[in-house]
This record gives sequence, C-alpha cells and structure tokens, in this order.
Amino acid sequence: MSRPPTGRSHSGAKPGATREQVERRERFERARRESLRPDGDGPVVMYGWHTVTAALRNPARRVRKLLATENAARRLTDEGVKSTVAPEIVRPSAIAERLLPDAVHQGLYLETDPLPSPAVENLPAQGVVLVLDQITDPHNVGAIFRSAAAFAAIAIVTTQRHSPDATGALAKAASGALEHVPLVSVQNLARGLAALKDSGFLVVGLDSSGDADLAALPLRAPLALVLGAEGKGLRQLTKETCDHVARIALPGEIKSLNVSNAAALGLYVASRRL
Repeated sequence: MSRPPTGRSHSGAKPGATREQVERRERFERARRESLRPDGDGPVVMYGWHTVTAALRNPARRVRKLLATENAARRLTDEGVKSTVAPEIVRPSAIAERLLPDAVHQGLYLETDPLPSPAVENLPAQGVVLVLDQITDPHNVGAIFRSAAAFAAIAIVTTQRHSPDATGALAKAASGALEHVPLVSVQNLARGLAALKDSGFLVVGLDSSGDADLAALPLRAPLALVLGAEGKGLRQLTKETCDHVARIALPGEIKSLNVSNAAALGLYVASRRL
C-alpha cells in the first residue's frame, strides 16, 4: 500500500495525497510544461493581457489561434486591438486547462509563430546588448526582457541549451517586451561573445566577485553586458572571454542581487555612462 508523502510536494499536490496521486500530478505538470515549449514548427504560447495585446499589435507576429473570454474579447474591441484571426470565445476554464497551475491568463490565450531570430554576427554595432550565460528561470529572463525594452537594448543573446524558450511564463513575465527586443540564440556562448568583439563590442561580465566597479569602468558603445545564473554566476570560460569582469558596487551588507535586478541596474549604469 502506498504511503502518503510527508508534507506538500514540490509539484503542488495537496497534503495527504497518495504517492500515485503525487506522481500522476508530476507527470501531468511535466507534460504541460513540454506542451508550452515551441519545437520546430510548433507554436509559441502567450497569455495575459499585456503579453497578448502586444503580440497582436506586432505586424511581424503570425497568429495561429486566439482564445478569449467574453469580457476579454469585448475589451479587445473597445481598445481597438485587432487580430488577423478571429478570437474563439471560451470560458475561463478552457484557457486555464491549457496552462500551468496558477498561470494568470486574464481571459486571453494566443498561439503564434516564433519571431525571426537574427544571427549574432548581424547585430548592429550600437547601443547595448545583454548576454545571458545559462540563466534558466523563465521569470527572471522575462523580467530581464522587460528591463531591456525599457532601456532600449538592441538584443538579448542566450544559448540554445540551458535557457528557457520565449513562450509561456517567460512571455508573461516579459509583459510585451518580446515584441521589442530581438532574441538571439547561439550554440556556443564563448564563440558568440567573440563574434560580438569582432563587431566592435566592448564585452563586460557582471559578477559580484569582479575586480572593477561597473560605474568606474571606461564604458563605450557598442557594449555587451554579460550576466550569469544566480548561484553559479559567470562560467570560467565566459569570464576569460570578457574584456572586463565588473561588479555593481552596493553599500549594504548583501553584495549580490537577483539576476533580473542586476540586469536592470547594469542597464541603468550603462545608459548613464554612454
């Protein structure tokens, strides 16, 4: 006989659930996560008011499917947000069952084709580019996209592996920023950084152990700011490829920030210096 697990499982199963129920829940959530990952010709999934309406307003987006509740469809009409595909009017539960638990969809669900991804060699040699070294949390990456859009970053560069897809929770956290900041995916980050340097970019890694203060460095455009995953930070080869490894000087007792906050602060420092 299966014993109930002790306490609440990471998958969100209720206390007292049997082992079979916990495993079934975990399988369900794994399958749901995989369904939100675009593969090849698969669609990008978006939900939430700001995320979906920004995509609908982007002429580069090719819409495949739009689900909306009656209230959301009415609001789209009232605010003049048009879609090339007529919305299918559904109950909120019909959207919720397509998403992970606790996803806040606000009555809108969209499936689109991915936006084109430029090659790192073709990025314009101007402004600021953010480079993410194996940052895997979609909420952090989405928040970084939002800051990048606010500071008019040219692009965000990530690795093909060990990075989240531009869909689902990442798109929701980005709150429409995916429509304004191109995502560049590279197979090898060190080679991607070398390509940026060949294009004239100054490449600066951000790390709490950096020798220099970012605000004191002689920054210039074009500039690439490189951020590492929380906990691990920048990988050694990434550090060695950077022109400088700098820290953000903090006056408090805690000397490190959440990576999305570090990105926003790094962009602010760069915008003031350039």
